[in-house]
Amino acid sequence: MTVVEIPLPLPVRDRTGPRERAAGAVSPMLRRLAEEEATGVLVREHGTLHLVRGRVVHAESPFAPGLDVLLTAHGTLAATAWQRAAERTATVPEAARLLLDSGLLPEGALELCHLDALYDAGYFALAPSSTPGRFRYDGTPGAGPLPSVPVVALERETLRRRLLLHRLWPDPATDSAPLTRVAPVAAAPVTARRRAVLERADGVRTATLIARELGRQAFHTLVDVRRLAAAGLLTPVRDIPVRDAPARDTPAHAAPVRRAPEPPPFPPTPPLLTVTDPDIALLKRLRDALEAL
Repeated sequence: MTVVEIPLPLPVRDRTGPRERAAGAVSPMLRRLAEEEATGVLVREHGTLHLVRGRVVHAESPFAPGLDVLLTAHGTLAATAWQRAAERTATVPEAARLLLDSGLLPEGALELCHLDALYDAGYFALAPSSTPGRFRYDGTPGAGPLPSVPVVALERETLRRRLLLHRLWPDPATDSAPLTRVAPVAAAPVTARRRAVLERADGVRTATLIARELGRQAFHTLVDVRRLAAAGLLTPVRDIPVRDAPARDTPAHAAPVRRAPEPPPFPPTPPLLTVTDPDIALLKRLRDALEAL
């Protein structure tokens, strides 16, 4: 009997480099920093991400309330306690460690509010930008008591949130423009949570300002705003058309035309991606339970 030996297939080298693997990421630069386990601060147009060994440990954005707001808004921590801790320390992790060591802040409440603030600010920080990001390497900062999250998890949640907002109401103007109430013919029932948002839609406040006043995450306020817009209960303040030349009967002392702010830096049509994360869902349920106390 003749035995025919079939040679085993030779291994094929993966020619896909880090740049190609990061091409589908929300931020290819951030993905590369995660692959090299970098430590430092990534400054983007709409927010800042703090990395420790390639993982995101803290995020900040002018569009999202910070950890101090989420901790103090609903009685988890006294505002004066956070202020004293912030004055005695230089960073948010150091202030959190001081509050934990002094027994003024439960560890579970800190982790929950920190992750809420991180994903909230991270969503805005990873928004499409017109300027390149800048990374400053720093080998000294540590995570302290704050839990970190993988870059992939933050990007995945950011994409999920973009898709959710688009499905609720495809007009992104509600995210940044001043909001005003609409008087519908038959008012639809509104939950207490959304009624608090609706009551503050006065033609001046934006969703970000409303979130800060209520001590809520900015993204979840955007969700409430888009649901209210879909129900026809509020609308963004639109640009008033400006003529090329003033009319002949327009008085010289007429009030200037008010312009709405620039559109938010979010794409009108997000990528078609559906992701569910049990950890994020659990955090949301815990957050809602705390707010209900």
